Amino acid sequence: MKAKGNILMKKRLLLLLFGALVPLLCQRAHAQVVVIANPSVKAASVSKDDLRDVFTGASSSLKGGSQVTPVLLKDGAVHLAMLTLYIGKSDSAFRASWRSIVFSGQGIMPKTLDSESAIVDYVARTPGAIGYIGKSAPHEGVNVLPVR
Repeated sequence: MKAKGNILMKKRLLLLLFGALVPLLCQRAHAQVVVIANPSVKAASVSKDDLRDVFTGASSSLKGGSQVTPVLLKDGAVHLAMLTLYIGKSDSAFRASWRSIVFSGQGIMPKTLDSESAIVDYVARTPGAIGYIGKSAPHEGVNVLPVR
């Protein structure tokens, strides 16, 4: 009986520790993702809801009326942080939902690029483009949209 109680206590302690670490990790990931837009996008910031709607295909505009087209990173830590923080889906669930949109004829899959520098270049030269990069990535020629 005593061993069973010790195991339960250890499990509770681990859950408590995990519960304390998750918000810290999310804050760090949040600080590492920067949302960028072509200068033609007139929004000064973007809400989490707008960001989720644009990147899941539910909307093609921001609340201020700017028409936007999302561009995605193919994979990596920044891509996963974006999905976790703002989309609320795993990569496989995110791609499956886009495949459903594409196969139903309701939209086309967003352009997917291999690197943050390719995202910056594409967003800088494509009116209405919106994407995301890591905080430390150079981002000349694009506007940074703080997420509120």
